[in-house]
Amino acid sequence: MKERRVYLAALVLVVLAGSLFIYKHRTLGLPVVPDAESTVWTIEARASFEARGGPVRARLRIPAETPGFEILDEDFISSGYGFSTIEEPPARFSEWTIRRARGRQAVYYRISVLPDGSKRRHGDPHPGYPRRNSQSESVDSAIASLLDQVRKESADIETFAVNLVQRLNAGASAKDGAVELLNDGTVTPMGRARQVTDLLAGARIPSRIVVGVVLRDGVRDAGLVPYVEVHNDREWIPIDPTTGSRGYPSDFLPWTPAPEAALIRVDGAAAGEVTFAITRTDRAAVDIARSRAEGSQPFWYEASLLALPVQVQNVYRILIMVPVGAFVVVVLRTLVGVTTFGTFMPVLIALAFRETDLAVGILLFVMILSVGLGLRFALNRLHLLLVPRLTAVLILVVLSMLVMSVLSFRIGLDRGISIALFPIVILAMVIERMSIIWDELGAREAILQAVGTLFVAVGAYAVVSSELLGHLFFVFPELLLVLLALTLLAGRFTGYRLVEYWRFRSLLEEPDGSPEK
Repeated sequence: MKERRVYLAALVLVVLAGSLFIYKHRTLGLPVVPDAESTVWTIEARASFEARGGPVRARLRIPAETPGFEILDEDFISSGYGFSTIEEPPARFSEWTIRRARGRQAVYYRISVLPDGSKRRHGDPHPGYPRRNSQSESVDSAIASLLDQVRKESADIETFAVNLVQRLNAGASAKDGAVELLNDGTVTPMGRARQVTDLLAGARIPSRIVVGVVLRDGVRDAGLVPYVEVHNDREWIPIDPTTGSRGYPSDFLPWTPAPEAALIRVDGAAAGEVTFAITRTDRAAVDIARSRAEGSQPFWYEASLLALPVQVQNVYRILIMVPVGAFVVVVLRTLVGVTTFGTFMPVLIALAFRETDLAVGILLFVMILSVGLGLRFALNRLHLLLVPRLTAVLILVVLSMLVMSVLSFRIGLDRGISIALFPIVILAMVIERMSIIWDELGAREAILQAVGTLFVAVGAYAVVSSELLGHLFFVFPELLLVLLALTLLAGRFTGYRLVEYWRFRSLLEEPDGSPEK
């Protein structure tokens, strides 16, 4: 019955920890690998205008939806201006206002986005069928002829739009009189996009122009690139008006639809202009997850170690590895059967090894233990009481550490200065414990336990110094519940330890010396 309770408690802890881990990784985007970085693009729109001395209202079109990208940060920068955002689907605006302004003015909108292929445009309702634009008789006849040809070669709205664009861009090579007539004077990408939307209106297909920026690092004056979107009764499908390719490329950030209206409208000032600057940065995935959580999941951010001051975070990066090292002690003592001085003393030594390096740390540990043990045997002749004797050992250990540190510094061994990081009180207790075992059980048993302590400390060091484990347990501290579950299961272990199989190996052999089958 008790075993069932332990197993049930362990299962609950594992399920709880696993659920929190998966949620924080998939929803918040917390990385499972240390030093993971992601590319973040920052686009800055600078709107400038000439104010006349009176009230000014400047309205800039900004991204409402960014298919293929996730918005991490938005900044609205101005000096002395009031600010607000306005939602007018499918468009979105930032508006700056001021009572009086004169001369050249500039306001800034800055957006940081993260490439995310799962981000798609929301399904929009059908916008209705557009009107046909009537032109001259010859042009209308050419349009009707072209649309009839394209319709015969198309299966649906999407293929119709693609074939239309490809025919228009084929030019003279198409040997199509209608195409040659319609191409007269059409050279710019925006002109082509407008022409495509006009032709699609003639076929009663809803379409619109969306402008965006091509992401190139270090660009200071990026221009807007047009795309045509057609509605297929379910969603908007982007098409390149110059090539006919479908979908947005991975380096294209849609900015705003409906470019027939000005990108910026300014009341109380001369017509404004907008320039775009683009930069690329590699940001740590943890920082990106922090920004995401601050905006959409504030509870999980405030409840995480990432919300603590950096100085406190650095302390917990060390403390959180102590249970991990302690679990190594549990495994090596309970399942393997290694004997040590104390239970958690190897973990403290392992933490000291992180600062001194493993080889130097082992050398310092052996030296301090040898010197302390020799001094402890010297104190035996004085027949001191227990507490004064421990205090005397402690004083002598500290003095020996001071001497070793000074000598190490003089001969140029900087790592030797880190000897002060060893837990001196614990070392004093180890020296006392080792001397008692030496007297009661002999030198062999005392040395075996000292070697066992050092072996477990090295094993714990290999775990607590792992960059991957340090990252996982700091970012996902709920994983400590998994360690707790494993510790509970280890606490119910009643089988033979590994060293006991070696110790009692003779019992596993048959009388003739061959192993039992």
